[in-house]
Amino acid sequence: MNNPRLSHIQDWPQLAHEAGYSVSGLAKSCSVSVRSLERLCLTTFGDTPRRWLNALRMQRAIELLRHGSNVNQTADRLGYHDRSHFSREFKRHYRFSPKRYSNPPAKEPGTPKLSHSATELSHLATKM
Repeated sequence: MNNPRLSHIQDWPQLAHEAGYSVSGLAKSCSVSVRSLERLCLTTFGDTPRRWLNALRMQRAIELLRHGSNVNQTADRLGYHDRSHFSREFKRHYRFSPKRYSNPPAKEPGTPKLSHSATELSHLATKM
């Protein structure tokens, strides 16, 4: 990093979250201009600050959904004021809805429950 005001920053994702995933908010927390932040992001992360922040936000969305947050909670934690805006952004980024990700398809009714795990079955097969 060429800018000495930015070389000390260790946790960019946390700083981005604290700035509300806002380019101007992140620049302000780093005490640099938006243009300086743009140059840094292009050279360090290979993308514009807006795209980089959006990618971080979507990665965080996946983590939250994976760990049990519902769509409303996830949208709120990521600073979206409107759940539908979050859902549109998520779908644009991942090509499927956050609801689909947070609620995996249920087992089909009538699917028999297996009495043995795959490991147990492989041990049984080797003994035969």
